[in-house]
Amino acid sequence: MKCLLDTHLLLWAASEPSRLSDKAKAIMGDRQNDLYFSPASLWEITIKLGLGRPDFSVNPRLLKRGLLENDYRELPIISEHCLAVGYLAPLHKDPFDRLLIAQASHEGIHFLTADHELAAYQAPVIWVG
Repeated sequence: MKCLLDTHLLLWAASEPSRLSDKAKAIMGDRQNDLYFSPASLWEITIKLGLGRPDFSVNPRLLKRGLLENDYRELPIISEHCLAVGYLAPLHKDPFDRLLIAQASHEGIHFLTADHELAAYQAPVIWVG
């Protein structure tokens, strides 16, 4: 199974793995699954780190290196992903989250999140809270 991870799951996996649910740990720990991260998550972390948000205190460069070293794959953002945001129902206003869902939907892969609001999008969203 191919899975794009929401930003908070990437942060938790890197610095607070105890916050991951058993379901998230099972999916992320299954070596048969291909785990992806988006540059949108690194962008979000960089912006919110600059704003002084304490929940975004991970160095994004170190996070990226760690993800790649742990066999995560980067899912580049292409123009079709940006356009696909326009087809999403207005259930969530966060532009980073909307782009992540659009990427997963356009690529036909699952999107893992522990965010209840994002779970309202249903397929391809898998709630792992």
